Amino acid sequence: MTTKILLDTDIGSDIDDALCLAYLLAQPECELLGITTVTGEAEKRAMLSSVLCQAAGRDVPIYPGAEAPLLIPQQQPRCPQAAALNQWAHNTNFPPGQAIEFMAKTIRQQPGEIVLLTIGPLTNIALLFKTHPEIPSLLKALVMMAGVFTNRLAGVGPLEWNAKLDPHATAIVYRTPVAVHRSIGLDVTSQVTMNQNEVRQRFRAGLLRPVYDFAQVWFEQKDSITFHDPLAATTIFDGQICTFERGNVNVELASARLAGLTHWTPAAANGQHEIALQVDKARFLAHYFSMFE
Repeated sequence: MTTKILLDTDIGSDIDDALCLAYLLAQPECELLGITTVTGEAEKRAMLSSVLCQAAGRDVPIYPGAEAPLLIPQQQPRCPQAAALNQWAHNTNFPPGQAIEFMAKTIRQQPGEIVLLTIGPLTNIALLFKTHPEIPSLLKALVMMAGVFTNRLAGVGPLEWNAKLDPHATAIVYRTPVAVHRSIGLDVTSQVTMNQNEVRQRFRAGLLRPVYDFAQVWFEQKDSITFHDPLAATTIFDGQICTFERGNVNVELASARLAGLTHWTPAAANGQHEIALQVDKARFLAHYFSMFE
């Protein structure tokens, strides 16, 4: 049986979004119902999503979403990996201003069946939850790459990019009850990395080929990739890649300097959220690359 997924992404900044979308398109147990894009140059991000969908031979609905955060100035105005668009076929026309309604309609049509996977700033999701307050109760699960929940990984945190880019949206989403409200945080995802030489060896064919071309833009500034977003996606299909703990997450808004900080309190009996605490790196990498063999 397949799992129905809606993906909300800021593909085109960090390379991990493309890694995640390639995985979902290759995963035989994934029924990808649609893609919405978020943050600066959302239409170019839709085009990058289209590259991978066309490379996979899939006709997936793609909708550009909100470009600006709810209240604070934009910190991610550009889509750097759009520089690779001229190398690959892609769509250029997308329905404007319909991302939120598309998600709401799709979830209403299949209540209790859809996992909403968010791997970007949470602006679209906050707008969805506020304009359609019945939608959270109709989700099977909400799975997010967001937040930092422990200090066990030196040099990581205290803020995570997706959570801090729109902290008010982040707070709205964490305050909203969902049957399964799961976060895979930076303190866990940062443990799974691959250097540029390894990427060159393993990203040679199939859906990973366009990802490699996108990565050339990333490698102008970085010498490795981190599998933040694909790690979140794989937990939907393999329950042994990460271990989770229940509790409650509160989002810092009082301090402008720390806005978006995710405060974690364990609460096994009545926790509203679950967070990843550990990752089996070898299991993740084996699972991920098995999709492309």
